[in-house]
Amino acid sequence: QVQLVESGGGLVQPGGSLRLSCAASGSIFRINSMGWHRQAPGKQRELVAGISSGGSTNYAASVKGRFTISRDNAKNTVYLQMNSLKPEDTAVYYCNLVDLGSPYGPKGYWGQGTQVTVSS
Repeated sequence: QVQLVESGGGLVQPGGSLRLSCAASGSIFRINSMGWHRQAPGKQRELVAGISSGGSTNYAASVKGRFTISRDNAKNTVYLQMNSLKPEDTAVYYCNLVDLGSPYGPKGYWGQGTQVTVSS
């Protein structure tokens, strides 16, 4: 069983910054990928940023240059530094982990989500 717990969400003004954290616990393979997705009301869940255990990263075009994803492999924790926030960034942000070392194939896990609201 794997559990993901997000923290760091809240209310911030446009142009402000926020840092999200996600700590994973349980039986996790060494080779994995962690990342963040978000979902706004009436919209589909979308990928925000991802990072492999080797440090490779990818970002959605809408957040490139503003958000930075990082991780601490020893702690199985992933972070998302969000700068220059815009109202359109408002959404519930979900942490995701995919185990890649299982002989039974990749297996994904999701956190419960943390609310980020960007408004004056």
